[in-house]
Amino acid sequence: MLKHSLSVAFTLALIAAAPAALAQTVVWQSKPAAADASADEQLKALYDDYSRWQQNERGEALPKVAPADYERRTAILKRFLRNLDAIPASDLAPDETVNAAVLRSVLTEQIEDARFREWEMPFNSDSSFWSYLAPASGFQTIEQYENYLTRIQEIPGYFDQHIANARAGLERGFSVPQVTLDGRDASLLPYASVTVEDNPFWVPIAQMPASFSDEDREKVTAKARDVISGAIAPAYSNLLTFLRDEYLPNARETLAAHDFPDGEAYYAQQIRQYTTLNLTADEIHAIGLREVARIEAAMRDIMAKVGFEGSIAEFNESLRTDPQFIAETPDELMGVASYVAKRVDGELGKYFGFLPRHRFSIRPVAPDIAPFYTAGRGGYEYCQMNTYDLPSRPLYNIPALTLHECAPGHSFQAAFQREQGETAEFRRSIYFSGMGEGWGLYVEYLGEEMGIYRTPYEKFGRLSYEMWRAARLVIDTGIHSQGWGRDRALAYLGDRTALSRHEVATEIDRYISWPGQALSYKLGEMQIRRLRAEAEEKLGGDFDIRKFHDIILALGSVPLPVLEERIQRFIADGGQGLPDVIYDRLQPN
Repeated sequence: MLKHSLSVAFTLALIAAAPAALAQTVVWQSKPAAADASADEQLKALYDDYSRWQQNERGEALPKVAPADYERRTAILKRFLRNLDAIPASDLAPDETVNAAVLRSVLTEQIEDARFREWEMPFNSDSSFWSYLAPASGFQTIEQYENYLTRIQEIPGYFDQHIANARAGLERGFSVPQVTLDGRDASLLPYASVTVEDNPFWVPIAQMPASFSDEDREKVTAKARDVISGAIAPAYSNLLTFLRDEYLPNARETLAAHDFPDGEAYYAQQIRQYTTLNLTADEIHAIGLREVARIEAAMRDIMAKVGFEGSIAEFNESLRTDPQFIAETPDELMGVASYVAKRVDGELGKYFGFLPRHRFSIRPVAPDIAPFYTAGRGGYEYCQMNTYDLPSRPLYNIPALTLHECAPGHSFQAAFQREQGETAEFRRSIYFSGMGEGWGLYVEYLGEEMGIYRTPYEKFGRLSYEMWRAARLVIDTGIHSQGWGRDRALAYLGDRTALSRHEVATEIDRYISWPGQALSYKLGEMQIRRLRAEAEEKLGGDFDIRKFHDIILALGSVPLPVLEERIQRFIADGGQGLPDVIYDRLQPN
């Protein structure tokens, strides 16, 4: 499955614009620190070496994914870990202690993935190796177009390696559960189209700049026709045949990660990886039940305020079927999200000392993946809102969704981390779900303080979203360690949230096919809220919410225990924020 250690965005950038020289694999040569180097110098030499190795591995537009390639990389990763173990941790400066913890976590994750041969299940109901390979817009230069067409010729071989891996997973019972894949193959149809102009890979060609000469335009167009018809469409067609004729009929009918080979150990590893915490499935299940009960009480308070006398499940169903909450057009939904984002802009200065320069856009989810995609997703360039099946996207949920995905959630978070500027190179494309998704859920709660939720229904939507993440703790562990069936999971989530039935189904399939990932959101948010409460209590009048938030975001993406240590230092330092030099250097004049 796709992990944060191989960035999809990074791959797309290479496909679009990498110079031809990058297609040549360079033999990696380690550059160790000097024999008399300090612990900090040894560590810096190690993670710089790791960065160089990563860049070497990514020198080709698409990664090599044959088992031998994973095994070769794993041997190198183990060497990095041994070298990290040899550095005296007690001698490291605070910032380098953070870098060491991040590096250890990243190395361990990749080594553990290899232990379970996770490459043999290279997709799930949410994410896949064949998505995001077609750019959504054109390029600026002829060289970029030539590089693009050269790179995408590698897709057939890339798919063949993944198909071979997936076939090996099928043979040993390490596959995506069959029930979660129903209809997912339809997303491949546009890419397998024999009509070149209808293929998504043609989009950059249709958007060639008018400034190109007729000769260049004809050259690029002719080559694109050959590549798309001769390589891309056949590769996707072959993949589609494999999925329909071989994978889907033979995928496992069980649901639980415990049913995998060595499944109990695999699920425990997934929990550690996504939450970055040492919690058992039973402990997480119990935490989830407590959070569900707490949020239910808050929901009943809102129901009383609007005069509803039925159960939470009945109130949720009434919201799902009330036409006043349904957008009539995609633009109406996008307009609500955009207005929420602008209202947030007016409040940010009260809650953050550092405001990034970068501005994001809000875009709809691409139509080929929208039917099976989440309600939204945020990143540095833009945040996405899903406008597929508008009745399943009620407007009372949009404020919480916009806070989470756009600002001060993921898009704001990504811009902050890029612009504060001192992060080690190896950490710049790393994402830990516990901290990242915990922050996204935390700022949904922060929206209450910011005054973003204006009606009882929007406030209920926020609670419904929090319930959604709390229920995940119960459902994910219920499915993967306690024998829950799909119907039980559907009923549990559907009765307790105002999510549409469509979203409930896509979410449950996601938890079934992606063990552990859904646990990160609520556990991360609980950690941030607990640390804030502790800082407020201990610092009293010296607590500044802006400094607290800046400290968190300036850390970048880290394991939750590292966040804990940093906030404890923030409290011990009397609530001091980022050094003034950071604000002086990075804030607009």
